[in-house]
Amino acid sequence: MAGIPPSPLFFRQPIRYLRWASINKPAYFYSIIVGVTGPIMLVTVPPIRRYLGEEQIAKIPMTYPVPKGPRPRPTGFDDE
Repeated sequence: MAGIPPSPLFFRQPIRYLRWASINKPAYFYSIIVGVTGPIMLVTVPPIRRYLGEEQIAKIPMTYPVPKGPRPRPTGFDDE
């Protein structure tokens, strides 16, 4: 292992580590990229969606509205 340089440490040299990982360990590199984009998207996507015209959807009713007044009795089904 004399010819292989040691891998840089992420917290000491993050840019150098990302360059090294993109070549030698691409799964690590893409995992870091996806992990970083999650919180960024959490902050940036909702304002962009509002700017493009997406509206809030109506809330689903949790109860059935009961009609006012007397209810008509069903007739003509012959199941009495």
